[in-house]
Amino acid sequence: MNICVTGGAGFIGSEIVRQLVASQHEVLVIDSLTYAGDLFNLTEVKGKIQFFQVDINDKQEIKEVFNSVKVDLIINCAAETHVDNSISDPGIFFQTNILGTYNLLEIARTQSIKFLQVSTDEVYGSKVEGEFSEDSILNPSSPYSASKASAEMLVNSYISTYNSNALIVRCSNNYGPHQFPEKLIPVFLSKLISGGKVPLYGNGANIREWIHVSDSAKGIIDVALQGKRGDIFNISSSDFRSNIEVTKLLLSILDKTEEQIEYVADRPGHDFRYAIDSSKIRRILSWQPLIGFDEGLRSTVEWYLANPNFLTKKGPAHV
Repeated sequence: MNICVTGGAGFIGSEIVRQLVASQHEVLVIDSLTYAGDLFNLTEVKGKIQFFQVDINDKQEIKEVFNSVKVDLIINCAAETHVDNSISDPGIFFQTNILGTYNLLEIARTQSIKFLQVSTDEVYGSKVEGEFSEDSILNPSSPYSASKASAEMLVNSYISTYNSNALIVRCSNNYGPHQFPEKLIPVFLSKLISGGKVPLYGNGANIREWIHVSDSAKGIIDVALQGKRGDIFNISSSDFRSNIEVTKLLLSILDKTEEQIEYVADRPGHDFRYAIDSSKIRRILSWQPLIGFDEGLRSTVEWYLANPNFLTKKGPAHV
């Protein structure tokens, strides 16, 4: 199958690309190579993919790319994703995550291409107890999550209005190799390796559901290939960890002490707990995560220690 992965030089996108290439698919990558995208992430598949440095916000360039190649499926990973950045500069999030998605939906509609929107558990908002299902009402609380929820509404409108062959996946917190050092785990690793302290929001009690990027990518691919028009699937691990738990495990792996923790003021609108039910994808597509968090975090630390230059990458990064 000829598959286009937008945002394919990023963290999750590049893992999807590696798995697709390993499965003998023809892969086209579109990425604008902003600060979080890096051709280094595609080193393993160099010479095995087609790559176009194009911004999904550029409607004309996107059209030209898709007019020049045959594509059966689009997996849209292209997005601005950092919540703190969305608070300080929300405009680019609305531009890329909403209007960029619209541009791709138009391509998919006019060329009859299957379309998978990669979304986030953050569209549901916070939940003190229990888990959100795919039928739960969306209640985003940050400009980032609002932009992703808005993109989902666009996708649903194209399904209803144009009968577009489109689907949605909502993923929990991803971690693993190749993640740009703006998210909690690589930021904390960078601080600890350089001898600094880790800036932990509030009291560290916020809870996230962590999933290794290889498991997440496998789920995304399963939905893309096997899912039907209008399907929505949650992809999660059911492994819940507070931020302080994650921090202490990192400290233990690196043989550091809790004196390295610096508690800082919480960010505005910081959701306390994300939790999504992934029983649907496990039941229908027989997907399940294979990498436990302790094992996955240790291998992630090993990867960053073997690739220290990745932790020095710069961008509009916040914790």
